[in-house]
Amino acid sequence: MESLRQPNPQPNGAEAPDADRNLAGAAPAPQPARKSSGIGLWLRDLLISAAASVLIITFLYQPVRVEGTSMLPRLEDHDRLFINKFVYRFSAIERGDVVVFHYPRDAEKSYIKRVIAVPGDRIRIDRGQVWLNSRRLREPYVPAMYQDTRSMAEIVVPDDEYFVMGDHRSISSDSREFGPVDRSLIYGKAVFVYWPMSDAGVVR
Repeated sequence: MESLRQPNPQPNGAEAPDADRNLAGAAPAPQPARKSSGIGLWLRDLLISAAASVLIITFLYQPVRVEGTSMLPRLEDHDRLFINKFVYRFSAIERGDVVVFHYPRDAEKSYIKRVIAVPGDRIRIDRGQVWLNSRRLREPYVPAMYQDTRSMAEIVVPDDEYFVMGDHRSISSDSREFGPVDRSLIYGKAVFVYWPMSDAGVVR
């Protein structure tokens, strides 16, 4: 907001100093053009904002769209969300993370699943119930209506690989089918759903 500077009043009858006196009929002193400088500042701010957005999207966050229903109920088909592509350069992939990775059987496709087991974990599935390191895994993100009855013999997750599963167990194609996912294929962590607004929120 611009502020207006008020002139200093002079006592009645007092004359302004010669340096400030305006001659009758004299044209006012030319004022510097502000319009062009204002446009220049606006363009500068726009370019800085655009560059910052490109850097953030390129190196930190990337918008993606969910295709399919294997991560119901949290992620629905056509939900749009941001994934963090930078976080795993500084922190480890943890159990429970929802990750995005290149499909092991076709690197041109991307999948989104939840990490259930990390390297060195022993995992088995008994009629839909996951056992991790000899303990029954509590999975509040899998509603009863999305559970299934599939079983899998115990395996030890290899080094630099991760066992992933969809929350909608009865329809998900995941590590039960294609095996653990190599670390090199995982390129992001799902962070925040931004559209539609009814689904907006942190991904957990």
